[in-house]
Amino acid sequence: MLSSTRVYQLVLPSFSATQSSHLIDLISDARWKHQIWTSRSQDPFLNLSIEHYLLQNTPKDSTILYLYINKPCVVIGRNQNPWLEADLRIVGQSAKSGINCEEGLVQLVRRRSGGGTVFHDEQNVNYSVICPTADFSRDKHAEMVARAMRVFNARARVNERHDIVLDQGELNAELPGPDAEDMHQTAYRSDDEPSLKVSGSAFKLTRHRSLHHGTCLLGSDLDIMKKCLRSGARPFLKARGVDSVRSPVGNVFGDSVKGNKDAFMKAVRAQFRELHGLNEGVSGSHILRDLPDTDLSYGCRPHLQSSIGNEILPAVQDGMAELKVGKPIDWVNVKRLLT
Repeated sequence: MLSSTRVYQLVLPSFSATQSSHLIDLISDARWKHQIWTSRSQDPFLNLSIEHYLLQNTPKDSTILYLYINKPCVVIGRNQNPWLEADLRIVGQSAKSGINCEEGLVQLVRRRSGGGTVFHDEQNVNYSVICPTADFSRDKHAEMVARAMRVFNARARVNERHDIVLDQGELNAELPGPDAEDMHQTAYRSDDEPSLKVSGSAFKLTRHRSLHHGTCLLGSDLDIMKKCLRSGARPFLKARGVDSVRSPVGNVFGDSVKGNKDAFMKAVRAQFRELHGLNEGVSGSHILRDLPDTDLSYGCRPHLQSSIGNEILPAVQDGMAELKVGKPIDWVNVKRLLT
């Protein structure tokens, strides 16, 4: 580990050839063994594309945490059939009766990992951890996120499917309180109420790099979720593909559990730093600054153009490279710049 760490805040609209080359160097720089990315875009196509690029291009011995929030969308697994998993009268169409999303559209997105179908909205935080395959464990980073959830809700635990659930029922005085080191049981028990799923996981493993990503339902609209994930065609279709495992769901936050997205993401970042022993100081920073522009060099819609500045960040913590992705753009533009 480096004795000091530079921090990079990245914004990803259009870059000049020099800037895009610099960005590629940052992503693949073998010195940065731990990186944290936080996306400010809510474009699911952009966020999942960035995630895949990080999987393919970060150093083989590095560990990456990537956090992002998407606009309302249904995300299906690599081997799933959308007609069986979602109501396509709603998903991918203009929202009409009963669906009142801010922008009037629930998008349909296919990811590159396996697993089942999930719903994203602005009250759901997505996490992704990319690490060497030799260090990969299906529970390791689910437990990390469960620890962050327990900052707000002591009912959180990891189940046998590597998902995070909230145990229901009352606190059992005969059971010990949740062990800070044991993320697989809590002191809550109910014979009548099943645990509620708040985070589903999916995985993609390659020879050298492995990806574990998951959802975190903090305050999502569960009524819209249920409508979107209820396929009316399911009884009438038989098709190849992987079916989702249906589970009762809930939110981490509620009437008796207070919190917000920023506080939760801060807790996840803190758990990542603790898990990987990132306690060293920061000596400086380097920022890619965004400036208003309408660059149409690659035929994409106008957004921002970036230039490189040298401002020092005043309050950076705990010695990791933290990279923040900027406003949404057409991923085709980014891909041309990065390849």
